[in-house]
Amino acid sequence: MHTTENPDGVAATGTIEETDVRMPTAQAQRLWAGTLLLPLRLIVGWTYFSAFWRRVVLENKLSPDAPGYIGEKFNHFLPNALGIKPVIAFFVTHPELLWWKLLAFTVVEGVVGLALMAGLFTRLTGLATSALAFGILLGAGWLGTTCLDEWQIGILGVGAGLAFAFAGGGRYSLDHLLARRWGTGGARRVAWMGRVEAAWTRLTHRGVVVCAVAVLALTLFTNQVFHGGVWGRLHNKSVRPVVEISKARITGDALAMELTRVEGADVYGSFAIGVTLSDAGGAVIAAWSADELARLTPADIANRHVAQVKPGAHSLVIPLGALAEVTLHAPQLRTLAPGRYAVELADISGLRWTADVVLGG
Repeated sequence: MHTTENPDGVAATGTIEETDVRMPTAQAQRLWAGTLLLPLRLIVGWTYFSAFWRRVVLENKLSPDAPGYIGEKFNHFLPNALGIKPVIAFFVTHPELLWWKLLAFTVVEGVVGLALMAGLFTRLTGLATSALAFGILLGAGWLGTTCLDEWQIGILGVGAGLAFAFAGGGRYSLDHLLARRWGTGGARRVAWMGRVEAAWTRLTHRGVVVCAVAVLALTLFTNQVFHGGVWGRLHNKSVRPVVEISKARITGDALAMELTRVEGADVYGSFAIGVTLSDAGGAVIAAWSADELARLTPADIANRHVAQVKPGAHSLVIPLGALAEVTLHAPQLRTLAPGRYAVELADISGLRWTADVVLGG
């Protein structure tokens, strides 16, 4: 039996279990708050641990040569990432470093998810969860073909992680088990634990509203930037493909151009079924059919990123985030007079993209 005093100054006696139920102390109230979050803690913990599980145990998604390599998914973030685009661009242009980055990230996700489910160092793993989710939000918050998939995952992960950091693991956690084994009194048995808990209590009282407002501001800001979800016109950059043509030039019998896909579904490539080169009057000078594009060789395609432009069965496949210089040959290009021309790329969906080509001075 022990005697405690609640915030109103009324003494209460009973066992640890009894005071937990009646919540006569601030400590018991915090324990109860963490217990209430148990379902959410288990679910969020599994979502992060499952990333490790499916990439390493169920399938080998860390192998650059295997279908579904996670590096290609990371590459998909690049076109419209918020604030971290240079970091993503660096890794996708250095695939050997990207592999180590993905391995470390996968291990961290596994450790954080497992610790969160077990309730071990729950406040710390809650902060780690928010950090991981924040990275996902900035990189992939714009993706989602049927709804705002990645944005919802990211922003909810940020909020849930902060909730775990404030509330702790509750009764059903290793934190609680270890505290009961080595002392819950803090200042009486382990002085530093008492000081940390007291400091966290002050932070909770003073900072929870500030953190809540900050998360709300982050929610509204990213929702607007990625999807126009606060005001103006809604947009979803994952619905239809957009391919950009740049650095188009004619040298001898070769038309070279850089192709990069900046929008569209990440799980579905853009299928180029035709390329035409026209003069200023619109007359077609050279054309390459879907079958000709499908027969391009590796020498004709210089990929810059992990996601690669490749010949498909009946077209040229351009995945999201890919950047490649594609070279097409036609003998009639040798006799072209200097001037302005236009190259047009046709997608199987019916979409078309054009760019100017200037030959000569």
